[in-house]
Amino acid sequence: MPNRPFGTAALSGQPPLNQAVPVMETLQEFFTNLYRFDELIRWGGYFVLTIIVFAETGLFAGFFLPGDSLLVTAGLLAAVDGVLNIWFLNALLIVAAITGDSVGYWIGFHLGPRIFSKEDSFFFHKNHLIRTKKFYDKHGPKTIVLARFVPIVRTFAPTVAGVGRMEYATFLFYNVAGGVGWVLSMTLCGYFLGRAIPDIEKKIHWVILIVIVISFIPIVKEIWAARLEKKKGAC
Repeated sequence: MPNRPFGTAALSGQPPLNQAVPVMETLQEFFTNLYRFDELIRWGGYFVLTIIVFAETGLFAGFFLPGDSLLVTAGLLAAVDGVLNIWFLNALLIVAAITGDSVGYWIGFHLGPRIFSKEDSFFFHKNHLIRTKKFYDKHGPKTIVLARFVPIVRTFAPTVAGVGRMEYATFLFYNVAGGVGWVLSMTLCGYFLGRAIPDIEKKIHWVILIVIVISFIPIVKEIWAARLEKKKGAC
């Protein structure tokens, strides 16, 4: 029996899953489209975008999920073919980003320092957490804003803030500022590119590649700086 596209239901306000579609088949479809951003968005619509943003910012398992490039693509598609409403999209994703960071904060708050002794697994790599802690030690509370724009670090930053017992009011201030700034900057970048450049959707893979490269520049800089510091210490 042919399956109804997931995005059709998600975008129309109907229940997101056809009851006849097995859960495993839906998950398979999700992971098949995970890095084909335009197809993923058309398939999953608002529902999948919201879940990804929440998981990437609030759950350890979210570090492998797309972030910046997915949001830019969503904004671009909102501009070129109306598959999404840009303002409704932004409202949903801002809430998801803020909620995700808050969940990450409380995970760190309740687990405390023992989280650093947790063994590596498919969904958890201690090195990511340690690297984020160094980033946090360097930048302080503003890490919660800066980390939004740094892949992997943004997944673990709220947890490290919780472990460090940052005052929640302070955390929430930076969380809201970072969540709003990150979502709007990414989606509106894609949206205005879509409005300004004719047929840019035909070159969407180049746009995604550029965003990915730019996103990883801060990580490369941090790793390079850490290696230089280590060499100086050895001397």
